[in-house]
Amino acid sequence: MNTAKKHFQKIAVIGAGTMGSGIAAQIANAGLNVMLIDLAPEDKKAASPAELAIKRLIKSDPPQLVSKLVSNQIETGTIEDDLEKLSDFDWIIEAVVERIDIKKSLYERLNQIIKSDCVVTSNTSSIPITLLMEDMAVAFQERFAITHYFNPVRYMRLLELVVGEHTRGDVIDKLAEFNDVILGKGVIRCKDTPGFLGNRLGVYAMQVGLHEALKRNIPFDDADAILGRPMGIPKTGVFGLYDLIGIDLMSDVVASMRQILPENDDFHNVGTDPELITSLIKSGYTGQKGLGGFYIENEKGRKVRELSKEDSQFINWRDINQTPELAEKAAKAQSEREEALLVLVRDNSEYGKFACSVLAHIFCYAGQLLGTITNNPQDIDDAMKLGFNWQRGPFEMIDAIGQKNLYKLISDAGLPIPSALKFDKPFYELDETRVFVLDAVKGYIPVSLPEGSFRLQILRRTLPVLVENNDATCYAVEDNMRLVEFHSKANALRPGTVDILDYASKNPGNGIIIHNDAQHFSAGVDLNYFRLLIENKNWQEIDRFLGKFQQVVSKLKYLPVPVVGVPSGLAIGGGFEVLAHCDALIAHTNSTFGLVEAGVGLLPAGGGVKQSYLRWFEKTNDWDEAAWQCWMQIGYGRIGTSPDISSRYHYFLPDRDLQVMNKDRLYEQACSLNASLQKTYMPPKKPRFKLANPQIRKKMHNFMQKGVEEGIFTPHNLTTAMAIADVVVAKEEENQSASEQDIFDRERSNFINLAKTPQTLSRISSLLDSGIAEQN
Repeated sequence: MNTAKKHFQKIAVIGAGTMGSGIAAQIANAGLNVMLIDLAPEDKKAASPAELAIKRLIKSDPPQLVSKLVSNQIETGTIEDDLEKLSDFDWIIEAVVERIDIKKSLYERLNQIIKSDCVVTSNTSSIPITLLMEDMAVAFQERFAITHYFNPVRYMRLLELVVGEHTRGDVIDKLAEFNDVILGKGVIRCKDTPGFLGNRLGVYAMQVGLHEALKRNIPFDDADAILGRPMGIPKTGVFGLYDLIGIDLMSDVVASMRQILPENDDFHNVGTDPELITSLIKSGYTGQKGLGGFYIENEKGRKVRELSKEDSQFINWRDINQTPELAEKAAKAQSEREEALLVLVRDNSEYGKFACSVLAHIFCYAGQLLGTITNNPQDIDDAMKLGFNWQRGPFEMIDAIGQKNLYKLISDAGLPIPSALKFDKPFYELDETRVFVLDAVKGYIPVSLPEGSFRLQILRRTLPVLVENNDATCYAVEDNMRLVEFHSKANALRPGTVDILDYASKNPGNGIIIHNDAQHFSAGVDLNYFRLLIENKNWQEIDRFLGKFQQVVSKLKYLPVPVVGVPSGLAIGGGFEVLAHCDALIAHTNSTFGLVEAGVGLLPAGGGVKQSYLRWFEKTNDWDEAAWQCWMQIGYGRIGTSPDISSRYHYFLPDRDLQVMNKDRLYEQACSLNASLQKTYMPPKKPRFKLANPQIRKKMHNFMQKGVEEGIFTPHNLTTAMAIADVVVAKEEENQSASEQDIFDRERSNFINLAKTPQTLSRISSLLDSGIAEQN
């Protein structure tokens, strides 16, 4: 955080709506104070809009604040009473309603108040700087830019930094570095063109998917299954994303894009609201925030809309269909590290034609933008990855399918080939150490990342592979270190993952880093794998897998070289158990830690109970208290949605672990930490455990039994809880002294005992089949 001292210290956000409050929250998340200003309330006794915004932030889900305490760093005010306080501020972010007259009026007032070197930016998503600044003095324009954040601000990494005709270069550089290093954003510098970059292509892609599905009568859930993971797009696809954003809000965004884009822009071909969208909005079905949308979720599970063939306005709800065969084929290819896009483009079914048409339109539109709003394909690819969570951008996808398949897609869709796509070279190329991108003007230039940034997705192509399988890879990296990357679905741990970790533990070089740049570090052990073993009553194989997993994490813990875990996103269940045996963590601020196995009637059996028990003892110096706290934590499946919150549960240890705002900077800091630890590294000594007093078991059982009687817990909750207790509490007349291996053995045997119960299998099956673990 020291870099912040060189930059903006006094920051204000004007406009306390969803975006303004989200921006203020992210500034507070970075450890800085910020002032949030909005209009005064009509009733002077009522809470102001800014005060109400703080209350919304505290209750937000997913949480916009890294902890509720961070809200204390946001000071609130009103435009009527507090605008004068901004006279000595360094940076003011305008996030008021998208009306140019209101924005211009605010700039005029600010110009009379702020100091001569104060930077002012707008969070507008559509209004060009030329219009915003047409009445302002050049001196003001020199310090003005657009900083377009994406919602939700904490989680969406893209910042479009739009430069005006008169914006000074040093102002843009300062904004870029601050947003990168301090606020954790991936910054793309954009020209002052309509829709800028991310929304220009992202909204177009959504609209193409919507219109193509409706035109071809593809069921909404099937369309999302095809347009989601097989294409490397979030599983919400199009219709699920519409529901998440809000169908009414998306309608407004589309209308705005229609107004600002040139008449000859291809967006207008899909930039209309179908009658279905209008009908849903009128009836209150505006998505997750309303009565539902294309999907609805209730206590009976998730359902999807189904249009009647007789009357397009008569809509029924039905259960989600099974995954379409084409999506399953693509998923199988992904699991075997083959190109899923090729599965789609080579498929001649109706679903294949749907996928090909959507891809063709997206690729053509991206080609039209190349050379107009940017010359660099990386800008467009990064915008889609950072702003819409695509795994790859359109030009990376084009390289994956090749020129021949690209031309066939475009021809079959009846589209003209943009000149930017008439190429005989890939958009990305590499030599032994660097990756290059084909700039429309300059030819091949090195892929551009800020100093200190690293994206494994791009740079893995240049790393020597020591060993790999379908689940993980071990690379040789700088200074004779090893980098282990998981790449199974959701990075779930499978036998292949354990094999790669085992290889790294036997060939550690000077140190190991465990990192990937996927959306999540790891969602835990693969439940599909365990479900199959349980259904086949293959207890021996379960024991073998768990035994090897325990052996591997133990090896990592006691290696003669340091091991640094580098999580982001979900790091739960078995994924956290890997991290729990590392020497230190470099964690993204948006990391979520937890041991959640009890939710499906299991317990952590890769050292999760052991490490939690040990960490609570180190905190309390009392084995009985440590057993109780560990039992409560694992039994309730407590999670921390940030390192700050995770530190309360000792998942994250602030005295040794570090958190980083920018995901692209995790790897560099991990390398630096590992190199630093190497200088004086000594492996930890194996601890001696003491099992808790048998009387604690009675307390635990009474607690659970009372909960069952009151309807808080189910009988199987009690069974699961007492299995967890058995790991850390001694039986009557049992020796309380225990080794680390003893605790491992107790984890494993109790896991298998739970796996043998029909209730646990039922919970696992219901979670995998419906997304909800049935509480039986």
